[in-house]
Amino acid sequence: MTSPSHRMHDYLPARFSSAAGEQWIPSATPGKSSRPLRFFADDRGFVELLRMEPGVVMPLHRHSGEIHAYNLTGTRKLCTGELIGPGDYVYEPPGNVDWWKIVGDEPMIAMVIVMGAVEFLGPGGIVTARASASTQLAEYERYCGANGLKVQDLLDR
Repeated sequence: MTSPSHRMHDYLPARFSSAAGEQWIPSATPGKSSRPLRFFADDRGFVELLRMEPGVVMPLHRHSGEIHAYNLTGTRKLCTGELIGPGDYVYEPPGNVDWWKIVGDEPMIAMVIVMGAVEFLGPGGIVTARASASTQLAEYERYCGANGLKVQDLLDR
């Protein structure tokens, strides 16, 4: 017979992490930073808290997979004119191309689930940069190493 503690284990999360004590990791774009929460194996995607200061623009980009974003604070204005504020959820299907800007006086923080990669586009639709689980993980490890921080095990296996 299985003891209750063994059965309970079947319902507990396999892993969890706490972002509470982590620093925001700055990106190459001034005013944009993130706190990684999970990197999916086989470069399938990643989960992060994304923070952007007022006035910062997320440039034109395309998603190879779906995106789920839940705004916690601040407001962003999509290229189509919609305002996304605290408590709003945005789903973007694979292949979606867009850009947006942080508006108002408060930083935007959103929990973002990125499946696949984000391809940043230049003139003529040329891919100028790419964000994926592997690039984000490498940036996280580089930042931790450069700042004497412990690298948390955030990789799915």
